[in-house]
Amino acid sequence: MNKYLRQLFTAVVALFVILGLSSTIIMAVRANALNNDPRNARSLYHQLGAYRGAILASDGTVMAKSEPVNDAFKYLRTYSNGPLYAPVTGFFSINQTADRGLEASRSMLLNGEADSLIWQRAKAMLTGTTNQGASIETSIDPKLQQVAYDQLGTRDGAAVAIEVNTGRILAMVSTPSYDPNKLATHDAKAASQAYNELSAGQNSPLINRATSQLYPPGSTFKTIVASAALETGDYQTDTKIPAGSSYTLPGTATQLPNAEAQADGVNGQISLQEAVAWSSNTAFAQLGVKLGASKVSDMATKLGFGSTITIDGTESTGTPMTATASTFPSDPTDDKLALASIGQGDTTATPLQMAMVAQAIANKGKLMQPTLVDRVRAADLTVLSQTKPQTMANAFSKDSADKLTTMMESVVTEANPQLAIDGIKVAAKTGTAQIGTDNSAIDGWVIGFAPADNPQIAVAVLVHNTDVYGSLAAGPIMRAMMQEALQQ
Repeated sequence: MNKYLRQLFTAVVALFVILGLSSTIIMAVRANALNNDPRNARSLYHQLGAYRGAILASDGTVMAKSEPVNDAFKYLRTYSNGPLYAPVTGFFSINQTADRGLEASRSMLLNGEADSLIWQRAKAMLTGTTNQGASIETSIDPKLQQVAYDQLGTRDGAAVAIEVNTGRILAMVSTPSYDPNKLATHDAKAASQAYNELSAGQNSPLINRATSQLYPPGSTFKTIVASAALETGDYQTDTKIPAGSSYTLPGTATQLPNAEAQADGVNGQISLQEAVAWSSNTAFAQLGVKLGASKVSDMATKLGFGSTITIDGTESTGTPMTATASTFPSDPTDDKLALASIGQGDTTATPLQMAMVAQAIANKGKLMQPTLVDRVRAADLTVLSQTKPQTMANAFSKDSADKLTTMMESVVTEANPQLAIDGIKVAAKTGTAQIGTDNSAIDGWVIGFAPADNPQIAVAVLVHNTDVYGSLAAGPIMRAMMQEALQQ
């Protein structure tokens, strides 16, 4: 072989290698991204023309399904009680890529294109039948979801309920909500108009407030500071800590007061348990500074702060459903650390994150991975996958969890008896975060779990931009959710 033939041969081989690599990248590595690209009209027709699997609640209630229609797209996605389940399902639209909820996180399974469904696709091809996507069975309890939704009503807020021992999400509500049916219509103009209206502004109902919006957690964050204190071994429930009616933020002239006289303590001192019960700002601001930013931050990190939390899905199944990372300030000055330690200043959290904090306390310090999907079934009802509980972190000891539980019970028995449930011990922590210009409004919070002596359900409720304490705005919602869950 002469020199020129060898060069030609080498060039041809190189071109084949490049072609092979590019084909691999397009067909495998970037396949999911390209399929989800809104400019890919062929993919859109392919997806809309496929029988998309159903999304089901834990009792079999159909939240989303595909119905045959007589048009070019063959199937119409429909949502029963759409606004109730929208934060869970997301939407499937003719002109907007599914980018949230289970419609996005399990898209490849729902449309039948996932690798795990290759035999079902082959069978459909050989028999000439329609390829059907998998059905997604969720952990959502319809009755609990309805109670949370009804209780929030027209208010801006969110509610999350988690099964304590497993991390299964039993309810996830965000209000105001939206109707996915308006986006699923095959009238492209109407779908575009609906999307533009729903997505406009910072208060868009498309935003899942339970997972994608950050709020100052207020005094619910004091449970994290208390756990950090208990883990040092230097604090017990009856340990006296500095309090007082007012505390001057270090290096400033700013006075931090308490909302209740009982939170002041006696002679400038208060027990750790009473500081939790009466939500003493002066006590926890000083405690946070005494512990130092490192200890408080480390505990927050163990409980999930600082990391995006994956709730469902992987890149191979679609676009993962995630919760925005909650934040605690990095290396704050003492004045900012004091505010951060009472859940104000630069501390922010999602309602899901704070439900996870309650879950970890109820579960003896073990933080569980939150999940929405129990199992996935092929069209022939064979189980393709089943979710197993996974531990995210052992955040603190059982001893610390037991002491935190005792202190959170006193929040109800001493300071907020209206949150009590007959015959059931309730552990809770309320929160009232000041927001807006001149602190003119409130984010009302509550987190808790029940029964306190045998925890089954952990709850977090946020009511945004309210004008009353968290115990009054969010407390009754948590109580109603617990009653519903525990009477079943």
